[in-house]
Amino acid sequence: MPVVMRRCRSIALLAVLCGLWSAGALAADHAPSLAMTPAITPAALPAPGRLPAAQPIGGYANGCIRGAETLPAEGPGYQAVNLSRNRNHGHPDTVAFVQDLARHATAERLGRLAVGDISKTFGGRMETGHASHQIGLDVDVWFDLDEPSLPREQRERTDFPTMVNLKAQRVFPDRFGPRQARLLELAATSPKVARVFVNPAIKLALCEGERGDRSWLRKIRPWGGHDSHFHVRLDCPAGATACLSQDPIPPGDGCGQELLSWFEPPKEAPVPRHPKPIPTPPAACIAVLAGN
Repeated sequence: MPVVMRRCRSIALLAVLCGLWSAGALAADHAPSLAMTPAITPAALPAPGRLPAAQPIGGYANGCIRGAETLPAEGPGYQAVNLSRNRNHGHPDTVAFVQDLARHATAERLGRLAVGDISKTFGGRMETGHASHQIGLDVDVWFDLDEPSLPREQRERTDFPTMVNLKAQRVFPDRFGPRQARLLELAATSPKVARVFVNPAIKLALCEGERGDRSWLRKIRPWGGHDSHFHVRLDCPAGATACLSQDPIPPGDGCGQELLSWFEPPKEAPVPRHPKPIPTPPAACIAVLAGN
């Protein structure tokens, strides 16, 4: 599926697209608000005899996971990076998704996947890098598909190339091409995937380049950063009664005003933001997180 990077022909549209990044109308998409999060206590979990082996508890940005699986450090079509962080643990659905995506990428000769953070052993808040990734249902995958098979110590790195010219707010066509676009399509069409976060410029490239079925673009969500990797978020699995899902994605392919809002100049001077207080984990996570 070729990605066609054409220039905007409309002067009015160009004026919109050439502004600064906006916080956009999707501020709750990546890390949803916790203000209305219901209390999750041990009593909210299923009875022990009916408890699935792995149990995500709470929300993507405030929770934990009991019974996580470990993604093997390497496998057919992928290698996990930054293993010293101990963040290659997740729900079995997430581990299966990574391995399945890698198999499809290999079959289509897209390249070897470099897999980044999933969650810590018991989930919860990470010391650096993420507010989400707390319940084993988020995973980062780098866009660079040309990495050779490397020994583990040489995978301790974060200097993967960006796909986006941040000044021009457009993708580099020699870096982001048909292989990266196809990989995103494979991820977005995986049945258990809820959202795939990418840089707004990457979403714009996909919207401009897709000439066939555009339905999969709906799950591709623009978010700041995410220029050298994409972030896959899976749905709460069946039977995970203590897992808090996000609101459904709006209908449509997401290529209209909701995307363009990311490129609009700020309407007013930015107000300094005060650090938000770290939320208290769900009560059902207190004992689980003691293992971290």
